[in-house]
Amino acid sequence: MIEWAALLGAAFLAGGLNAVAGGGSFLTLPALVFAGVPALMANATGTVALLPGYVASTWAFREELAGLDRRQLGLTLALSLCGGALGAALLLHTPNSTFRRIVPCLLLLATVLFAVAPWLLARLSRDTGLQAGRGANASGVALVSIYGGYFNGGLGILLLALYAVLGERSLARANALKNLVSAVLTAVAVCLYAFGGAVVWGKALPMMLAAVAGGYIGARAGKRIPPALLRGLIVLTGLLMSVLFFVRG
Repeated sequence: MIEWAALLGAAFLAGGLNAVAGGGSFLTLPALVFAGVPALMANATGTVALLPGYVASTWAFREELAGLDRRQLGLTLALSLCGGALGAALLLHTPNSTFRRIVPCLLLLATVLFAVAPWLLARLSRDTGLQAGRGANASGVALVSIYGGYFNGGLGILLLALYAVLGERSLARANALKNLVSAVLTAVAVCLYAFGGAVVWGKALPMMLAAVAGGYIGARAGKRIPPALLRGLIVLTGLLMSVLFFVRG
């Protein structure tokens, strides 16, 4: 009973965090690991639980996506699919013991990215000299999609930073593209996780429902929470989880 309360509570809070700021994987991954799920399977299972949130976010930005160039949209979809599939395949071919050693570093990286995101994105948005061609666009989306298929933490921050570097000046369009890439690469990664037997469905499905409920409530209640306080709590959680994973080895 305590284990289920922790898992559903983590998924609920993760859905709420992703709805307003991101960082939900800082809760789902550790909760699953501490519930006895191997780290690699915990990463896959937690990603499954948070997938509906990415789909819902993409739908919310459908008007911004409709205004994008069709070639750009098609290229983005293709790269997201291929990158997410490659990242998921790499994860499935990583021994669990190796992934367990990598997890603290990935969590710490995601936490640092989340912490410096406001400064980083503001700096990038001021630099009007950074314009990239299609080659840089394709390479960037592909690399971040591979990362997202392998490990979901900090994905949104990486994508927003990428589109800022590529010269996207509309935050709405950048968010729309971020949500689209996240949804597509996560969907294909989840399919490969399932095919590879890396998903603990008995835990993933209830957590998915809890994350959806958390996302709905978080989107409504999150407006009342000071952004600085919310970001500070997420960073603190990420640092704490990173330390715990380093200590446990």
